[in-house]
Amino acid sequence: MSLFFIRTFFWIVSTLLGYYLGTMTGYPWLGLSLGASGGLFLIVIEGSLRRVSVRGLTSMVFGLLLGLFMANLISSILSILPLDEFIQSVSNVVLILVFSYLGAVMALRGKDEFHLIIPYVRFRREDSHEGLTLLDTSAIIDGRIVDIYKTNFFLNRLVVPRFVLQELQKLSDSEDPNKRQRGRRGMEILRNMQKDPTIDLRIHEDEVPGYPEVDAKLIRLAKIMDARICTTDYNLSRVATIQGITLLNINDLANAVKIAVFPGDEIEVKLTKEGRERDQAVAHTDDGTMIVVSDARHLIGKKVMVVINSVLQTQGGKMIFAKVKG
Repeated sequence: MSLFFIRTFFWIVSTLLGYYLGTMTGYPWLGLSLGASGGLFLIVIEGSLRRVSVRGLTSMVFGLLLGLFMANLISSILSILPLDEFIQSVSNVVLILVFSYLGAVMALRGKDEFHLIIPYVRFRREDSHEGLTLLDTSAIIDGRIVDIYKTNFFLNRLVVPRFVLQELQKLSDSEDPNKRQRGRRGMEILRNMQKDPTIDLRIHEDEVPGYPEVDAKLIRLAKIMDARICTTDYNLSRVATIQGITLLNINDLANAVKIAVFPGDEIEVKLTKEGRERDQAVAHTDDGTMIVVSDARHLIGKKVMVVINSVLQTQGGKMIFAKVKG
């Protein structure tokens, strides 16, 4: 409502100003019409610029200033040369136009890297340890990020790029029921995170041109924003680590906090199902680690005390091999 009031007030003032100037020149109604149409034209232009971000505008202004500085520098050099006054005037105009255009365009294209030139454009102190963590699609769908954040392991802001949201939307609209369910689950988790006042979550609106794959865009954006990536994707973790990006893999965290057992330890477990080999039985710890117990198939459904024989670390987690005590 306040925006409508400002626009209306501006249009009325423009109309009255046009009428006043028209009265002074002897054409009051012409001035009135020009003032009204000019004010309306500016309002239409302002409405079409609603998608222009403050960061983009700041970058463009910086580019214009840099272009004017370079044009002035070259003009000063040309002024030393014995050139005709007309040639110098034309060259000054051309230099200003060319460098202003190039500076504005280059600044807009590199607006994400603008804070590398002027650090305070991010409105953050240089001695601050605040950082950013980019969420991958897999980390959102996984859902454990919510509980992990609430334990204060993340002391920084979570950022979801717009292209990650688009990937979730594609999954939600997929004809594959499994993909559709995963996509809708991710959208619901993200919606709940936005509603939670204890979670500092932001949506990054800008696109990353020149990179068709979502993973490549995520890695590029992490480099530009000096951010970390939170994911459960093993391949993304490998590629990002090679390129020097700090990775927060939820699966690695889950494996790191599992119960630590060593050969010779004794624990009580409940045998739940048969193993692959003859007479094997399978049990699970409270954190989901699988325990393979030899010569225990006849004890399935019972709680038994087992002795750890060995612990095998795999890409999917730990596997514990044990035998029944006694």
